[in-house]
This record gives sequence, C-alpha cells and structure tokens, in this order.
Amino acid sequence: MLTIGLTGGIACGKSTVTQLFEKLGVPVIDADDIAHNLVRPQQPALALLKKRFGSQIIAANGSLNRAALRELVFNSPSDKEALEAILHPLIYQTMQQQLSQCNSPYVILSIPLLLEGKHPLQIDRILLIDCPEAIQIKRVKSRNGFSEKMIKAIIKSQCSRNERIHHADDVINNTSTLKKLTSEVNKLHEFYLKISTSKNP
Repeated sequence: MLTIGLTGGIACGKSTVTQLFEKLGVPVIDADDIAHNLVRPQQPALALLKKRFGSQIIAANGSLNRAALRELVFNSPSDKEALEAILHPLIYQTMQQQLSQCNSPYVILSIPLLLEGKHPLQIDRILLIDCPEAIQIKRVKSRNGFSEKMIKAIIKSQCSRNERIHHADDVINNTSTLKKLTSEVNKLHEFYLKISTSKNP
C-alpha cells in the first residue's frame, strides 16, 4: 500500500485537503485527530501531561486547557520537547495500528510535523500543502484569533517553507479557490492510484 505523508504549516489548508481525499474514498489517518483523542478527560496521556506541566493546563471541567499549554510550550523549548516526548510515541503507535487495518491502493498520513522530527512510519511520498506566510497569518487570525506574535512563534517553531518545498515530492499551492484545490486533489488522486498499481503489480 502506497503511503502519502501529508504536511504543511499552520493554516495552509491541510484539513480541507484531507477532507477532499476522504470524499474520494481515500483512508486518512490524521495525527492531529489522534492527538485530540489521546488528551481527552480520563485518558492516560492527559494524566501524564498534568504530571509534567501541573494542574494549570487542566480546565475546570477536567479537559485540557489548550491555550495554557500552548503558552507554555511556545515560550519554552524544553517544555515543547517534553510535550512531544509524551505525545509523539503514542500518536505514531496509534497511526501504525490504524495503518495496519487499511486495505486500499494508498493512504494519506496527515502529519503536521512530518519534517520536524523523527517518526517510525514508512512514508513513500511527501505531499506538501503550501501557501505564503502572510496568508497563514491572516487565516489563523481569522480562524483562531491568535495574536500575530503567537502566530509567528508557531510558524518559527516549524521548519521553513523553503525546507518543506525542498523535501516534498508533490506540492499543492493553496492560495486560490476551493474549485482549484479540488481539481488539484483529483489530479493527485489519479496519479497516486496509478503509481500504487506500479508499486504493487
């Protein structure tokens, strides 16, 4: 089975693209979705985070206070490393389990930090969802209401746009319309089906 590692910076449109692939019947295994499930109330991962970062990251209803945790990790490289050390092994273990249950010509592995760190997954091709930093900032302000300082800190914590483009096998430039984006995804879908056949004759 062909594995496509989908990545891109914050607000480049990864979720929109994965939804378009899902509409085409392609399995999508999303690291962000898995991470959200891992830190739900009563989950072991949330207890590990509370032990490491303190009760300040737990909201009154027992859920993860994402804003408090975000503030911590983007102001402290050591806290960011600690967060990743707790969550990343659990995320990749779950992704591997889900991958083993897939039976399709190819699968999308959506991993925002695919190029930033090590991972144990077999990735055949890297698909980058790309857009200029100015558009990222505008989208995040509109979507999340973060300050420009916070947004730039997030962007800086990720690998550079040029580095992503350098490592990518395929690039979708998400600066136009949904119609254009859908067309790009459809073309890649046909291409991935074709090369998955050649990989598994």
